[in-house]
Amino acid sequence: MRLIKVSLYFIAAIAICVIGLKLAFPLPSTNFSEPVEMQPASWSGPLGSTIQPALERNPGLDGVRPLGDGRAAFAARVILARQSISSIDAQYYIWQDDVTGLMLLDELRSAAERGVRVRLLVDDNGISGLDALLAELDALPTANVRIFNPFTLRDPKLLSYAFDFTRLNRRMHNKSMTFDGVATIVGGRNIGDIYFDYGSGTHYLDVDTIAIGPIVDEVSDSFDAYWNSDSVYDAELFLEPSEEERIEALAEAARQSAAGAGYQKAVLENELIDRLAARELPFEWSEVTLFVDDPAKGLGQVESGELMVERLIDFAKASKSSLDLVSAYFIPGDRGAEILEGLARSGVTVRVLTNSLDATDVMPVHAAYMGYRDGLLESGVELLELRALRKEHRERSLPELLAGSASGLHAKMFGSDGKRAFIGSYNLDPRSARLNTEMGLLIESPTIAATLAAQLDNTDSTYRVERTDNGDLVWIEEDNDGTSTTHSVEPETNGFQRALTSVVRWLPVEWML
Repeated sequence: MRLIKVSLYFIAAIAICVIGLKLAFPLPSTNFSEPVEMQPASWSGPLGSTIQPALERNPGLDGVRPLGDGRAAFAARVILARQSISSIDAQYYIWQDDVTGLMLLDELRSAAERGVRVRLLVDDNGISGLDALLAELDALPTANVRIFNPFTLRDPKLLSYAFDFTRLNRRMHNKSMTFDGVATIVGGRNIGDIYFDYGSGTHYLDVDTIAIGPIVDEVSDSFDAYWNSDSVYDAELFLEPSEEERIEALAEAARQSAAGAGYQKAVLENELIDRLAARELPFEWSEVTLFVDDPAKGLGQVESGELMVERLIDFAKASKSSLDLVSAYFIPGDRGAEILEGLARSGVTVRVLTNSLDATDVMPVHAAYMGYRDGLLESGVELLELRALRKEHRERSLPELLAGSASGLHAKMFGSDGKRAFIGSYNLDPRSARLNTEMGLLIESPTIAATLAAQLDNTDSTYRVERTDNGDLVWIEEDNDGTSTTHSVEPETNGFQRALTSVVRWLPVEWML
């Protein structure tokens, strides 16, 4: 009886603390001072005057140019920002406080100081350490920063989950940057060193794409919808005013670093604008469709049938001969597994590339994925798992095992029937389907679809997962010299890692992964 009373007192104390925190740190009554919409495209500026002739040669079509190399992706953002004269609209899940994060933040500062209207929309879950710098940017007359689903308690931020979990568990995973209303970059990359893969350290394999043409207006309309949505708040409502100007100095120090020098070189050697003006920069001209979640998903206010996942399901189910899926985090769920298995049994070649246990940076996601491997393989789905990029396989601590290697796949790209491809932020997991907002471009392009297929054909950096006659899983590793190695357990892992992953697999957390 005494134990019951103590338990009840303990529960009551927790409830009082939660209610007290919620009352002490409420959301502001007003989200932002006023709605703001995109500016008209600037066709008379350097970007507009360079791009317009290409659009006139390809009326009604969109031009896309995938960015697979991280340094080129970084350089493209810098160059397009420097060419902008009227507006830059940027929307990101993560913006890191590191070399590339500081350098790109300084490009926004520089643009704003020369009169470009800068709007930066960031998810509050991915801006650790940037509060003061974002406040500094927001203080500029032509710049405005807004925050998606902000944490009302700033330090420690994670404590906010204790009293506002339902809202804070929904995040804005979109990634786009649009320049002068005439060019945009959309895809899977966040802003940070690990996403732009320079040097020999750990990094992600990622992809996004430059797009020009009518699709830019659609991306801008989507940005406006998010910018003025009920989940978004002016940064000044949460961030303390900046007491000093630090962005420029920190960015200059970043440029002077060894890594920064490499990124500077990538910018100087990139001929994006010159080649575009000389009509030497190839674009894939096709019909492009924007897939994007309603921002109301950030508050759980979108009907299931209106979610972006339904459009991607239609994309997959329309496949007649082949379906290639690249997803850093792959948890198909019962419905997704049923669709993929059904396609494979009907004769469609279905291939999935995701991270191996050693390569993943979110071990619980791999644990959940393990539960679907047998069924997928039995139906004929081909499973490929990326090997970790780092060369050494040292013993790691428990926090490192939980965090993963941060050395693998981050791209989200799908191809169907060798005719069309999707590049975006969407992972094939429950979080992307039901909790996070997502976006991406569906491109009618045999060339891009073929490039994706060729990447999956290349087995130099992957394990091919198969089932033996007795039902056991094996991982087949093929090297450049033609030799093949068969692993009977998850490659480059130890018994503790595998045991920990097996335990996590049975925890009821798949819905939030």
